Amino acid sequence: MAEDFGIIAWHEDGRWNVAEITHARDLGSIMDQLNSQATNGGAIALVAIEEDYFIVARALGSHMQMMISDVTYALESDLATDLIEALDLPFPEEDDDSQPGGDIDLLADLGMSAMELEALCDDPELFPDEQLDAIASKLGFGNQFAELYEGQ
Repeated sequence: MAEDFGIIAWHEDGRWNVAEITHARDLGSIMDQLNSQATNGGAIALVAIEEDYFIVARALGSHMQMMISDVTYALESDLATDLIEALDLPFPEEDDDSQPGGDIDLLADLGMSAMELEALCDDPELFPDEQLDAIASKLGFGNQFAELYEGQ
């Protein structure tokens, strides 16, 4: 995958719905789109930035949780920098190792533990779109994710 791609998923009437995110490199736009789809069960944004990293964000009422698969991309990506600042995480140094940051347990109540999410982040064989597909599948909307991704 060489492009940015993002979806928003929300649970409504007993099933998952998904829509593509526009302006996937703008944190404010992602948050606005996420909040506009937040139902009683909340909404989840899954964003892959090229072949580099991914972001997961979740809105549940007025509560927002976010994570990034690799904080070191803040050294080269405005979106990653914006997210690091929004999460009030320390800015990475040039020699820091790759590591996820933020609310790693944001999907735990939906069936994906922080340990599983960290393992996905640490898998060097997977590209961000594949990592997000694994997340979507675990949460129950893998088919919808794949259809939207393949249709882009």
